[in-house]
Amino acid sequence: MTRPLRLPTTRSAPTATIAAVLVTAAALPVLFSPGAAGAAAASCAATYRIVNQWSGGFQADIQVTNTGTVPLTGWRLAWSYHNGERVSQGWNATVTQEGSTVTATDATFNGSLAPAGSTTIGLLGVGQPDGPAPAVTCADPAGAPGTPTGSVPPVSPTPSTTPSGPPDAACASATFCDGFETQGGTVPDGAWTVSRPNCHGSGTATVDTAVAHSGTRSVRVDGRAGYCNHVFVKPVADLTPVGTTWHVRFYVRHSVPLPDGHVALAALRDDADGGKDLRLGGQSGALQWNRESDDATVPVQSPAGVARSRPLPTGTWNCVAFTVDGDSGTMSSSVNGAQVPGLLVDAVPTADVDAQWIGRTWRPHLSDLRLGWESYGGGDDTLWFDDVAVSAYPLTC
Repeated sequence: MTRPLRLPTTRSAPTATIAAVLVTAAALPVLFSPGAAGAAAASCAATYRIVNQWSGGFQADIQVTNTGTVPLTGWRLAWSYHNGERVSQGWNATVTQEGSTVTATDATFNGSLAPAGSTTIGLLGVGQPDGPAPAVTCADPAGAPGTPTGSVPPVSPTPSTTPSGPPDAACASATFCDGFETQGGTVPDGAWTVSRPNCHGSGTATVDTAVAHSGTRSVRVDGRAGYCNHVFVKPVADLTPVGTTWHVRFYVRHSVPLPDGHVALAALRDDADGGKDLRLGGQSGALQWNRESDDATVPVQSPAGVARSRPLPTGTWNCVAFTVDGDSGTMSSSVNGAQVPGLLVDAVPTADVDAQWIGRTWRPHLSDLRLGWESYGGGDDTLWFDDVAVSAYPLTC
């Protein structure tokens, strides 16, 4: 038996029972149904759908619909995966996972649903879904038979202030989104400024009208080898309103393979780590994250760790996207829509990937984004950046 569902017009409600129905790719609903005949009661249905799938990852959404005759004042979903899938990001709900079982509760702004009203939550996951979609139970958030209860570790919940809807490729919901099309001169200005933190090298950043991912302009960075050879462009806008979970996407094209030595092509100031940078770049010929404060890397710079990452293709535009969750201390990254296993930081230490990284408590509070080139010994490169977005909301390529 479930606990009574609170209704806005009465002080009590009849109890409800759960009827779990298998949800297939055809999106058959799972209901928790009314109680005694003749009494108005709330009920809801949930449909699970795979939206996109790639090697090693997937995107799914779940539509929650009020199938009753009275307003729904909250909902809780639960389902289990059967092929080792793990949720890496969620939006429009608070999503948690323990083992194969996942739960999702409303995000306050979408908990109240009028009769026949619906809302949709979204997920990004690691793994390869195989077979029919999982069965989902939809129930009173206080808990009901078939709905797991208890405390489980958080998995990248999106703040409740996040706008509703699917990931936005056009970044209409982003805090910052720019493709350099308003640049009129040769030196980035207006929405952008050139930055050379720590030291000044011989690298340059210019507006390029000959090469662009979209439109007619990009920023070209001529990165130079040599220790402390730094040059970046950064948004002038204050990015702190993004909050504690940052979703970043940019397109980059570069000319030579990543070197063996340490370089960075993106840097983000972490105010929770003494203002030191969180840096995305390369080492040992493959992409890596580096934490300036203690020089920890993801992946670990071992042959097995580097093999879990990947090079950044040259001579073509690459969509680089990543999420940094300051609440849970987790991080995930993708290149051209494919998650990179060697760039994943989650709650479970993985040998040769993030075991070194999570050896200490890490709860980043990011405050800026810089794109360019930072060399620590060797490696010239010419890079172009375009179509940059920073958001509290997931972004797709």
